[in-house]
Amino acid sequence: MRAALWLGLLIYALVLAGLATLNGALLALALPPLVYLAAGLLARPSAPSLRVARTLSADRVSAGAPVEVRVLATNTGPAIAELLLEDRVPARLALVGGAPRAVASLAPGASIELAYTVSGPRGLYQFEEVLAHARDRLGLLTRSQPLAAPGQLFVVPEVPGLRRLAIRPRQTQIYAGSVPARQGGPGVEFFGVRAYQPGDPTRWISARVSARHAEALFVNEFEQERAVEVGIILDVRQASDIRTGQGSLLEHGVQAAAALATGMLDQGNRVGLLVYGNTLSWTFPGYGKVQRERILRALARAELGDAPVFEDFDRIPTRLFPARSQLILVSPLLPRDRDVLLRLRARGYQLLVVSPDPVAYERAALAPGNAADLGARLARLARASLLHDIRRAGVAVVEWEVTQPFQQVAAAALSRPAPPRSLL
Repeated sequence: MRAALWLGLLIYALVLAGLATLNGALLALALPPLVYLAAGLLARPSAPSLRVARTLSADRVSAGAPVEVRVLATNTGPAIAELLLEDRVPARLALVGGAPRAVASLAPGASIELAYTVSGPRGLYQFEEVLAHARDRLGLLTRSQPLAAPGQLFVVPEVPGLRRLAIRPRQTQIYAGSVPARQGGPGVEFFGVRAYQPGDPTRWISARVSARHAEALFVNEFEQERAVEVGIILDVRQASDIRTGQGSLLEHGVQAAAALATGMLDQGNRVGLLVYGNTLSWTFPGYGKVQRERILRALARAELGDAPVFEDFDRIPTRLFPARSQLILVSPLLPRDRDVLLRLRARGYQLLVVSPDPVAYERAALAPGNAADLGARLARLARASLLHDIRRAGVAVVEWEVTQPFQQVAAAALSRPAPPRSLL
């Protein structure tokens, strides 16, 4: 269209100059471009009529994994002299191979295919449409048409492997699991000694205690292991995030939440996820691999939020979490969070805080200097005071300097040794 406009301006200028100067040569010069423009107008293309189908090699991948995208367009209308087909690639997806555009001449019923490979960070990516540009043979006029070609790609966070997470909530469920229930019964870890009852396995008899009582037998009692209700809260408040040239501290929090959810589900627990700070994004509690996929997809969609109503943890809807259940908060923490955490603890929740260290993360991105060192020292003192206060209230805190792999930090702080086989 732009070429036709410039050509029309040229013709107008030549005609105007010829009439103004009464110079026939200038008028004659206007004839060839006029004929060229007329031919282009007569052969102007119609709006492209295409049937478009999109396919992705996968609709769910881990961060950084390549995904091949194919778009097949079939001409359902008249012949197109020149067609430029261009796909709109979502922002933040990087082109790894191929090209999201192609040019071809399409006869009726003929097809053109785009094939390219992309990869990207955690997120939900929506493919919406492709643009078709039909041009005449002279290259003067172009007709463009957006064509719907929906597609969806989930890029879920990486999940570090965790083993044997040790939690001791005040209440367990009736289903068998791997969390000690503070009750005697079938189990693997020693709990106490009681009098023998008919039906008890003979291998449970405690020879040492029974030898002291000639008229009675005693058996070892083991601690039952049950499944528990676990609520994971991911802090996505903008005020608690730190952004540097290396990325966002939120990404480390997402990784920790994914690892904790997977570890808890692998142990047979019922796990739900609340993403707090943008909106209240709640993934209803569930079990197994299906629930793991729901949580990973919810984490893929997690974005920073700056809603004033969610500046503090006061809006955490505790009605979503059963009383005396296990809560895991993944947050860098702000000084004003202290009182809310103490109230949660006072309500009977067993609270575990996994806190990526914002001071160390930001200090690593600053240039060396006395001012930066002094600021970091003061920030560490304030953070140490905050963590000390919530620990005194019975809140378990795992402080994580994100330069260390989370699985190593979790193994040191949350793992418990495997039960001895001799008690089975």
